[in-house]
Amino acid sequence: MPDTFTITQLAEEFSITPRAIRFYEDQHLIKPAREGMNRVYSYRDRARLKLILRGKRLGFSLAEIKEFLDLYEADRTQVEQLRQLRSAVTERMEQLQGQLSDLMVTLDELRDIEAQVLAALAVKGVDAAG
Repeated sequence: MPDTFTITQLAEEFSITPRAIRFYEDQHLIKPAREGMNRVYSYRDRARLKLILRGKRLGFSLAEIKEFLDLYEADRTQVEQLRQLRSAVTERMEQLQGQLSDLMVTLDELRDIEAQVLAALAVKGVDAAG
C-alpha cells in the first residue's frame, strides 16, 4: 500500500466524491499535507476517513466522530477513547432497538389495516388485485 494518496484515489476507494473529502477537511476531521497546490493524504488520513465513513454509516454525528478521533490525539493509550466509544455504541444500539420496536408496531398495524381492507373488499365481492 502506498504511503500517500491523492484525493481522487481516496474518493474512488471509498466511493465518495472529492467534495465530501474536502468537507471532512473543512470540519477538521482530516488534515492532508500540501505539495504545491495538491493535497497529499497520509495513511493516517486514510484510516481516519475510513473511521469517519464507518461512524456515519452507524448513525453517529460528525461532532461525535470528531470527539472520538480527537480523544485518540489526547490519549495515545486509547483507554478514554475506548470508554467513550463503548458508551456511544451502547447508546446508539439502544436508540436503534427503540426504532426497531417502533417499526415492528407500525408493521403490525399496517398488517391489521391490510387485513381489514382485504376483508371489506371480499365482502363486496371485489378482487383485491384488480
